[in-house]
Amino acid sequence: MSQEETILIVDDTELNIETLMELLDDKYDLLASTDGEDALEIVSDEHIDLILLDIMMPGIDGYEVCQRLKRDPKTEDIPIIFITAKTDEDSIKKAYDVGAVDYITKPFRAKEVLSRVANHLALSRQQHYLEAMVAQKTQELQDINSELEDTQREIVFTMGAIGEQRSKETGNHVRRVAHYSEVLALGYGLDKRTAKLIKEASPMHDIGKVAIPDEILNKPARFTDDEFEIMKKHAALGYEMLKYSHRELLKASAIVAYEHHEKWDGTGYPRGISGDEIHIYGRITAVADVFDALGSERVYKHAWRDEEIFTLFKEERGKHFEPKLVDIFFENIDKILAIRDQFKDE
Repeated sequence: MSQEETILIVDDTELNIETLMELLDDKYDLLASTDGEDALEIVSDEHIDLILLDIMMPGIDGYEVCQRLKRDPKTEDIPIIFITAKTDEDSIKKAYDVGAVDYITKPFRAKEVLSRVANHLALSRQQHYLEAMVAQKTQELQDINSELEDTQREIVFTMGAIGEQRSKETGNHVRRVAHYSEVLALGYGLDKRTAKLIKEASPMHDIGKVAIPDEILNKPARFTDDEFEIMKKHAALGYEMLKYSHRELLKASAIVAYEHHEKWDGTGYPRGISGDEIHIYGRITAVADVFDALGSERVYKHAWRDEEIFTLFKEERGKHFEPKLVDIFFENIDKILAIRDQFKDE
């Protein structure tokens, strides 16, 4: 038996305390009190493994002591065994109702006291062991889930960057779009978790470009009508690549890939949906992607000046873009420009 286990004996009769100490002294560390209030102070100051508690005491009785201990998360798990001369059914019922684990009647029988104390300490040890095991396994699962989520984010970003590199764009484009999207999402009033999800999903907006022929993807001139129809397929192709996943991040990525070219007025592609029919993920990524694309060099165009981009955004408010998002874009322009500076193309 571990000598670290400490029992607190609470009884207003010194003889009862002495009797119990004689029985338990060579097996446990013992503390004693003859007063309920004093017992509560001892419990607050010491590590107690089990309490032997009298019911009838001056001041607060054993029931009240037990109730107070059970109301406190720090002491609620300490097993309490009532020791009393009261043997009526109501007293016994009340003892269990207030949280006792057992009930020993006076006069004490040595074998009974030793057996019940040992049993409840063993149960308490087992409970603590199981709780520790559950906590350990829970932490291990959380660590595994966290690692899986980190891996998903890395894969999403890498795949998004691959899609951009095929069209001669840099990995910094997807970084900028990701950070712009988070700023816009928070400005829109979405919670931090959702804003982070959009940030992590947005790098996949053009993943469907991996299926577009190079001669179209990197054409240094305006598309013909037929070529543009092929180019537009990248939105649906990206969605088809991702739509079967049950992972939250990839489901969000599928939405972003599918809807980031839809327009508020219904003139976008691939489905021509409008307004709130377009998922908020798609509406936000559209603003972030267009701003960065216009301000970046491409094989088919020079980078636009900020004044030109801002003029276009004002003109496209309520047409290409949701009006509220255009307003949020300008309200947060300092943050957005700071992100652009942080992730400049080399």
